[in-house]
Amino acid sequence: MSDCLFCKIIDGQIPSLKVYEDEQVFAFMDIMPLTKGHTLLIPKTHCKDLFEMPEEVARNLYAAAPKVANAIKAAFNPVGMNTVNNNGEAAGQTVFHYHLHLIPRYDETDGLQVKWNSRQAEFPTEVLTAIAGQIKENI
Repeated sequence: MSDCLFCKIIDGQIPSLKVYEDEQVFAFMDIMPLTKGHTLLIPKTHCKDLFEMPEEVARNLYAAAPKVANAIKAAFNPVGMNTVNNNGEAAGQTVFHYHLHLIPRYDETDGLQVKWNSRQAEFPTEVLTAIAGQIKENI
């Protein structure tokens, strides 16, 4: 896709700070990092989002994820790491080429706050059972 920012990075039309590349994936520094070592991992095959990603592309991408994550860990010794994908505009995706954020975590002041607001009361076991059935029917 010629107008895709990340495809242009892969092709070398736009410079990046590459940290890893193989035949299938490309990893580079996020230019708006949240923490030290914040890296983006992308497939070389253009996929708008996870919904459009073929299984083989996903296998290759996620096979490389531990390699890049462990390199970040070895370099900076974070105490944890968030892996984040904003899938679709409603989820906050702004570049429509699938990308996985690898965000090293150091302490509570490192720039990222993740808060889960459980809605457990709305999903008792019988509702979860029905939801699981609907998902299974569509696999």
